[in-house]
Amino acid sequence: MLTDQFGRSINYLRLAIVDRCNLRCTYCMPENGLTWIKQKELMTDEEMLRICSVFTELGVDKIRITGGEPFVRKNSIELIQNISQLDGLTDLSITTNGLLTEQYIPQLKKFGIKSVNLSLDTLDKERFFRITRRNSFDQVMKTLDSLLQHHIKVKINTVVMEGENIEDIIPLVTLTKDLLVDVRFIEEMPFNGSDTDISLKWNFTQIYSYIKDHFPEIQKTDDPKSSTSYSYKIPGFAGNIGIIAAYTRSFCGDCNRIRITPSGILRTCLYEGTGVNLKDEIRIGKTDEELKNIIISSIHKKPKDGWEAQKLSLTASQIHQSMATIGG
Repeated sequence: MLTDQFGRSINYLRLAIVDRCNLRCTYCMPENGLTWIKQKELMTDEEMLRICSVFTELGVDKIRITGGEPFVRKNSIELIQNISQLDGLTDLSITTNGLLTEQYIPQLKKFGIKSVNLSLDTLDKERFFRITRRNSFDQVMKTLDSLLQHHIKVKINTVVMEGENIEDIIPLVTLTKDLLVDVRFIEEMPFNGSDTDISLKWNFTQIYSYIKDHFPEIQKTDDPKSSTSYSYKIPGFAGNIGIIAAYTRSFCGDCNRIRITPSGILRTCLYEGTGVNLKDEIRIGKTDEELKNIIISSIHKKPKDGWEAQKLSLTASQIHQSMATIGG
């Protein structure tokens, strides 16, 4: 089992398979998009599969496929299938915006995908267009419906933004009344692909207080070990509510995750600005055992928390890099 210098066991890998996305969400990237990673600098399917295999041999048993938007990558469904067959893997999940996902849901079910995180910041079609700069709300809702019909667990991820979608918090909470979904409200982070700072009025405390004002009966429930989300439930509701202190970073104490960017960089913390490039190590001929030693050494140096990581290595320009480029 992989452990860091603080004794935390690392068993969860977030693998970003592409940096491109078919939305242009205001909190992630500029309207005109980004300077995308060149094709030759992206990992190949074979490189990703090899890296995942090395990690599972080291004790990682949970992998989440992310992007960008993972289904923008050509042949992504075949890559997901191959990863699902790795020995030692017990939990394979996906984060998606839902635009291209619906067509693949029967296959995902067949591959053993039990959980999908669906990005959805509003239940209002006009606000959806304003936030994402794309007219795709109906398709996302079709994906949500299909996931539930196929009995795949859905966690809806909502970034809470002052002046953008505050009026959606209560309708999204109400969604859990009849639907077996988790709705998770996320503090806005600075990784927006521009030089615009965020004003974090809507932090964990404010989000919770706002929900409690409308649903005073809300109850705290147990948080799974290493969860980034603080869990709640309204009595009688089918689903659950979560709040993720992504900027406040109050959940780092038992962090069990690491991430690989689309270009192959191992980052032990979202707020870490540097990391070893495993793709480059593969391309110069490193063996699996050598890769394992590199990974073990890197993870041992994992920072205590996101604040320390930012202080040690994240530059002013890196704090505003797009979430799409780092597997958010």
